[in-house]
Amino acid sequence: MVESLRESNGKTSVERRYYLSSLLLAVATFARAVRSHWGVENKVHWIMDVCFREDQSRARTGYATENRETLRRLALNALRKEKTKKRSIRGKQLNASWDHAYLLRLLGI
Repeated sequence: MVESLRESNGKTSVERRYYLSSLLLAVATFARAVRSHWGVENKVHWIMDVCFREDQSRARTGYATENRETLRRLALNALRKEKTKKRSIRGKQLNASWDHAYLLRLLGI
């Protein structure tokens, strides 16, 4: 069990998450594993959900889900790699939709 305390606007909330594992780990090792899991969740999945609206996708049949996910990951990597604009991922997406030259730069053309 991991218990997280969060304080916001003077109010404290407690969240408990339960994990099952057959591994015998020290507390510090287990805590590091949990933090790294949530690091991935916050760095990749959140961006995919918010910027690319992955959760709203209606692709459900055949290879559509895998193909769209691959294209989204390629787009995310291209946006992260591009350093000429100091903007968020969403801001860079908007720039690419407005500026044809910027879009071509992202695509490497």
